[in-house]
Amino acid sequence: MIKNILIPKRTLLILMGVASFSVIISAAAPAYAMHIMEGYLPVQWAIFWWIAALPFLILGMQSLIRITKTNPELKLLLALAGAFTFVLSALKLPSVTGSSSHPTGTGLGAVLFGPLAMSVLGSLVLVFQALLLAHGGITTLGANAFSMAITGPFVAFWIYRLVMKTGKQTLAIFLASALADLITYIVTSVQLALAFPAQEGGFGASFLKFAGIFAVTPNYPHRGSP
Repeated sequence: MIKNILIPKRTLLILMGVASFSVIISAAAPAYAMHIMEGYLPVQWAIFWWIAALPFLILGMQSLIRITKTNPELKLLLALAGAFTFVLSALKLPSVTGSSSHPTGTGLGAVLFGPLAMSVLGSLVLVFQALLLAHGGITTLGANAFSMAITGPFVAFWIYRLVMKTGKQTLAIFLASALADLITYIVTSVQLALAFPAQEGGFGASFLKFAGIFAVTPNYPHRGSP
C-alpha cells in the first residue's frame, strides 16, 4: 500500500513526528475520560467482541510479518504510525453531556500499510492506553479494538482506494482519515446500544441516544461513567 503514496518518506516522517509532538504537548493535561471503560460491558458482550476481533488480529500479525520481511526499512515507519495513533487518540475534545471524543489516527496507518496491519498497531495502542493511562480496559479491549483498530482502518483503506480513482490524493487521504473516525464512533454506538437497549424503543432508541451524544464531535466516543 505504501508504494501508492507519492509523499516522500522523509517528508512524511517529519510531518507525523511534528504532529505527534504537538499532540503530546496539547494532551499533557490529565484526562477525565476513556474508551469503553473496564467492566462497563456485560460479560457476554465483552467476550463476543473479543471473539469477533481475534481473527483480524491473527491476520494482522501475518500481514506485519510479511511487510517487515519484504521491506525491513519500513519498521521505523510502522512504529511511527503506531505512535502517531497513540498520541492522536489521547487528544480529548469536549463532547456534550460531560463526555469527550477524540480523533483515532488509524486512517493514515491503514492507507500506508493496509487495514490488517493497522488492526494490530491500533490494538497495541489500546493496550498501552488501558495499562498506562487508564483509558479503556482489558475486558473491553475486544470491543474497543473492533471499532477503532478494525472497522475504522478497513473503511479508511477502501475509501482511499475508491477516491484515488479520481486522482485526488489529498482528498482521498482526508476522507479516509475523517471517515475512519466517523465509522468508529458509529460502531461504538452500536456496541453500547446492543449492550444497553432502551426500555422504550430498544436498540434503535438506544443507538440514537449514544450516536446523538457524539454527533457534534464526530470522533471516537469515550465513556467516563455509566
